[in-house]
Amino acid sequence: MAKMVITCACTGAETTKAQNPALPVTPEEIAEAAYEAWRAGAAILHLHVRDENGKPTQSPAVFKKAIDLIRAKCDIIVEITTGGAVGDTAEERLRPIMELEPEMASLDCGTVNFGNDYIVNTLPVMRKFAEEFKRHRVQPTLECFDLGHVYASQMLINEGLLEPPYHYGLVLNVPGAVPYSADNLEVFKRALPAGAHFTVMGIGRASLPAQYGAIATDGWIRVGFEDNVYYSKGVLAKSNAELVERAVRIAREAQFEIASSDDVRKMFNLKG
Repeated sequence: MAKMVITCACTGAETTKAQNPALPVTPEEIAEAAYEAWRAGAAILHLHVRDENGKPTQSPAVFKKAIDLIRAKCDIIVEITTGGAVGDTAEERLRPIMELEPEMASLDCGTVNFGNDYIVNTLPVMRKFAEEFKRHRVQPTLECFDLGHVYASQMLINEGLLEPPYHYGLVLNVPGAVPYSADNLEVFKRALPAGAHFTVMGIGRASLPAQYGAIATDGWIRVGFEDNVYYSKGVLAKSNAELVERAVRIAREAQFEIASSDDVRKMFNLKG
């Protein structure tokens, strides 16, 4: 049986408790959500954190508090965001990598419209991030919101800043970016370097179709309140774990074995 890697993005930067009261925002809530998602079958936690007012922050101290609480509960792989939130500087976004040296982290591969806002990632910024990831032995998830982002990542590969095994995060259906469709996913997949692993992220109503798309294309699945707060149309998800449980069920029905955190550590030779 092939192994399915499931990532849970439990909080995000833009989701609010007004959208779903079950959203975890404090380090304690995030740690409990991570534990529940891990028990349900998630191997990786994509981690954003919030300040005392519930606003997104890239504070290494807040990240460390959340990670320490998570580590006290389980050994899920923590993948720190370096995408941060709209308006964060590159320096702010990179600080947790340099100070905390997590096992994994996201690395945005280009500038993207983000609804009415935008997130800037120039090639010089991407090179700087890739250099620091390599220096601190952090496995990047190369997040691509646009087809050009995949080709930009290949420039970093050709420059020796990224090394295999590669892991891509294909982010589809962000307002103002590429919508999710089976055709668009296939185009992204064809552009990836040979042998690259990839996780499919469908935003909003595309979350569930993207999970089926991942299964159909031998990709991996991401779920969680960062991407979608609903379980079905008009029905809020009770927890991140509930979304992980469904992803596990449909992956098993498709004859996939669910990968553990240690399985992923072996795939990417993570520090552990």
